[in-house]
Amino acid sequence: MATVFKTLANSDISLTRTLLNEAIPITGTVVSGTYGDTNIKNYTHGMFQSVYDYPFQSSSANHIFDITYGYSPALSSSLNTMNAKKLNMYNQMAQVLVGYDQTGSIRRFDRDGDFTVVTDSMDSCVFINYSRLLTKDEIRKQTYSLTLLSGATELTVHDHGAQTEYRVNSPAGEFAMLYTGSQALTGSGVGLIYYQAGVVVLTASSLLFSASSPSMLPEPTFSGSSISGTADEVRQAWVNNSFQNTTELNSTIYFCRAANSQFNYSSNKTYLSQSQIRVKGQDVAMPPVSYITSVGLYSSNNELLAVAKLSEPIKKDPSTELIFRVRLDY
Repeated sequence: MATVFKTLANSDISLTRTLLNEAIPITGTVVSGTYGDTNIKNYTHGMFQSVYDYPFQSSSANHIFDITYGYSPALSSSLNTMNAKKLNMYNQMAQVLVGYDQTGSIRRFDRDGDFTVVTDSMDSCVFINYSRLLTKDEIRKQTYSLTLLSGATELTVHDHGAQTEYRVNSPAGEFAMLYTGSQALTGSGVGLIYYQAGVVVLTASSLLFSASSPSMLPEPTFSGSSISGTADEVRQAWVNNSFQNTTELNSTIYFCRAANSQFNYSSNKTYLSQSQIRVKGQDVAMPPVSYITSVGLYSSNNELLAVAKLSEPIKKDPSTELIFRVRLDY
């Protein structure tokens, strides 16, 4: 325990933020074929489907993402299969990602995030919810790519221009539009990506490649009309998917300065004898010397909060001054 303390000045403390990125590839073979669907978990409630990177009953399996489908009340019909559950899924995702308007009503998903225009609402949506294991703190902007197959045609969606053209009017954080072209074109969006939430929202009509019927469809013409059937069709069409995640590392850096006249003595009680340094085999006055092995950070009440260990002892005497750079990550 230290007996001598030195107060750090404001100039001795620096705050930094580091963003670490990792490339995440999700191939279609893992999603739709490698394990013969033993890595796909369906639930009795039938409201979503979970995808794993290995047969999900294995202890080494990791959850990758969930797929579900829903539509807004504008497309509700008692004749639709699982009508109530599809409404619930849409409303639940909209509450979290889009929020409410001034009247307290749930907003509908919008192609460009501009809620003043209601003609481009997305009323029939497929939701892909990526696990936190993959997205970490958030998906990195302008790195998302998803390729789906329909017959011999491939459709690739990107978040073009998202580094500068993202939106912030969502309760879930920042989001941007997904486009099928080589660049961001106004009105050509086919979905949304929510970076901090790790959720992708695609219009059902874009998955159908339906140029003749661009309006949102209440029941996509997938082979199954249930939510799990829709999820199966999306997985079978999965060709490739990639993005980069982001881990935000916040750090406080402390510059601990030992001036030439400071910290030259050991706190060990046997260091001095009658005000003289006790050295084996000698009994003469010598310049003070110490070896610094660790740096302790204390609170204002002298309570030890953290200890930084040096890789090797550093010699300290009145002829030297030292600066120790201590980094605390959180």
